[in-house]
Amino acid sequence: MNYRKPFEKARPEEVGVKSHLILEYIDNLEKSQTEMHGLMIMRHNKMITEGWWTPYGPNLRHGLQSHTKTYAATAVGIAYTEGLLRLDERIIDIFPDESPEDPSENLKLLTVRDVLCMGCGMDTMPMPTKDWIRDFLHTPVNHKPGTTYMYNSTGSTLLGAIVRKKTGLGLHDYLTPRLFNKIGINPDNLKWACMPDGMEVGGGGLFATTEDNFRLMKLYADGGVWEGERILAEDYVKLATTNQNDSATESINNPEASDNFLGYGFQIWMCKPHNAYRADGAMGQFTIVLPDLDMEIAITETAVGAHWAQSTLNITWDFIEKITAENAIEADDEGYEALCRKLSRLNIGNPTCQPFSPKAEEISGQKYKVTNGIFTPFGGNFMNGQKPDNIDTFSLDFDQYGFVWNFTTESGRSEKVRFATNGTRFTNMLGTADDLTQVYLGDAYWREDNVLVLHGRWVETCIQDTYNLVFEGDKFRVESDNNSAFRFFKPEPIFGEKI
Repeated sequence: MNYRKPFEKARPEEVGVKSHLILEYIDNLEKSQTEMHGLMIMRHNKMITEGWWTPYGPNLRHGLQSHTKTYAATAVGIAYTEGLLRLDERIIDIFPDESPEDPSENLKLLTVRDVLCMGCGMDTMPMPTKDWIRDFLHTPVNHKPGTTYMYNSTGSTLLGAIVRKKTGLGLHDYLTPRLFNKIGINPDNLKWACMPDGMEVGGGGLFATTEDNFRLMKLYADGGVWEGERILAEDYVKLATTNQNDSATESINNPEASDNFLGYGFQIWMCKPHNAYRADGAMGQFTIVLPDLDMEIAITETAVGAHWAQSTLNITWDFIEKITAENAIEADDEGYEALCRKLSRLNIGNPTCQPFSPKAEEISGQKYKVTNGIFTPFGGNFMNGQKPDNIDTFSLDFDQYGFVWNFTTESGRSEKVRFATNGTRFTNMLGTADDLTQVYLGDAYWREDNVLVLHGRWVETCIQDTYNLVFEGDKFRVESDNNSAFRFFKPEPIFGEKI
């Protein structure tokens, strides 16, 4: 079992931060249109704030999305530090078998460094297939590498493939003894989504804890050294955490995310505060390093849309601007106690409670069949690795706690998922230990006598599914939705009838 040495803790005032400022910061985060899941703040190597919003917790994995990219880049950095690769190595030399027989002049120029800083020179990226490396290297390189910026998640996954090509090890196996075990990340608690060829998705497939992310970026904040041991070369850390590629063109594709226009290092973003940088995943997974304040902040949350993720950053910049002291300030017992009370009571909020409807007794135990539409269970969990498998038939069995949703899919899979209607959430363990996510929270309420609203939350992700079941005589329809930033259209209604 990996041992995680705890960080030294201190009261905020001991490192020059007022407790009431942190309390105000948390209040402002909660008032914004995001849903906070985890927060850690360190200054002068001392942890001054740790909090998780129930049902999220300190050792619960959380989908990282593109925050994963910084882990992949760190693997490249360790391989560079070990002398196994050069940043100026050409990609076609690393992958000669997957490269075109007659590569373009721009492809010939593409190097590891270009891939690290999103400077691949491509205008598109290929979708995942078994031959994804070949597909990537056959994508037109329309611009001289290193001269333009395009966010390229397939390129980020290629970073892991580069390490695998050089070492024979995937990201997890390579990083376990060289990074995870050394800085206190438990490799057994990590989960990775993989490409069709088995390569971990370095562009966005890792599930890790808030503290795992914090520890990763603390390594960068400390110049690549952990407890006296150099893990990343000093020059690599300097390049990774400073602007290597102007990202101003992000304003075209993502105009609300103003902190994305300020430059890009090696799978690390530059930030508005002087010298600041961050690892960043969709829907607000941020780990921020503030060298001028000797401070690090890690956040996990659900921010739906670029505007609300940027709001979290703006609130953070407002908070740090109020930190003016460098060293210890006068103790504030009352403020510190108020902060501790707040941290001990964090919660995402209670579900709506309306357990009563005359319809419940009528439909309980009745079997229904989908006759039109695609009814995919857990459709919002785009990261769970399950292939779409549409519901064919289902029933709802009610009791005093809520109901069990029994369904059978077109492939013959059967599942029983409990939803609470008593103002709480019921915790289901679904699938197997090999699945990326298993913990599914269910709550429901009657919006109208014939409209049952179901919320299903994959608590190891940012995702919550919503199903509105409308019963009209012997027929029903379902209107489904979810809060994923990767939802590009609203699903069509589903129809069916009692059988």
